[in-house]
Amino acid sequence: MKFIAIIPARYASTRFPAKPLALLGGRPIIERVYTQVAKAVDDVVVATDDERILAAVEHFGGRAVMTSAEHRSGTDRCYEAFCKVGGQFDAVINVQGDEPFIQPSQIEAVKRCFDNASTDIATLVKPFAAEEGLEALENPNSPKVVVDAESHAIYFSRSVIPYLRGVDRSEWLARHTFYKHIGMYAFRAAALREVTSLAQSPLEIAESLEQLRWLENGYKIGVGISDVETIGIDTPEDLARAERFLAGQESRR
Repeated sequence: MKFIAIIPARYASTRFPAKPLALLGGRPIIERVYTQVAKAVDDVVVATDDERILAAVEHFGGRAVMTSAEHRSGTDRCYEAFCKVGGQFDAVINVQGDEPFIQPSQIEAVKRCFDNASTDIATLVKPFAAEEGLEALENPNSPKVVVDAESHAIYFSRSVIPYLRGVDRSEWLARHTFYKHIGMYAFRAAALREVTSLAQSPLEIAESLEQLRWLENGYKIGVGISDVETIGIDTPEDLARAERFLAGQESRR
């Protein structure tokens, strides 16, 4: 299969305006994301709504396209960019623009989901570690996923799933492998075109998770598993944490 990776990057953000251009270790966050993705995918494009981000990407030698500022989601922005780029691609990988530590192994895990011909969409999960504690497992901002025997998603939820009946909650992480959703998606080209035209679904509205719209409409979502821990950057506080993480990585080299 021929893959293209598209990285949606907005300038406006309530919690962290101009986030893609913020410096991490002296380089813009968007450059670090782009560099990591390019290790696993030959064709990489940033989809942005702001000329400053476009200029920054072109300055470090990357490729970017302008997209509408009116998109409801990164998926919609990804599809517009895909249409503008053109080319014969079998699948599109949508990588969040605030994941500067994403690893090639994670992208490869998502790509392998398409070895199963029934997979329309692919995504990534990571097992919750026992040392993360119950607070991390119960955090509604960290969606959970359950998968079937063929590694397809059954359901995504902000609640803890599955519920372990008859087991004290303090023992849940020791008694079962719970999966944390990592927000990277890949779509067969036809599936990406179709899902952007779907109306919001009841489950999506209830949980505020767009992937539930796809499940409700019958799309098969393959799930790749990764043990790599990354740091997404949503706030300036996250950026400070990422700086410490980066410093630790560099001190071990």
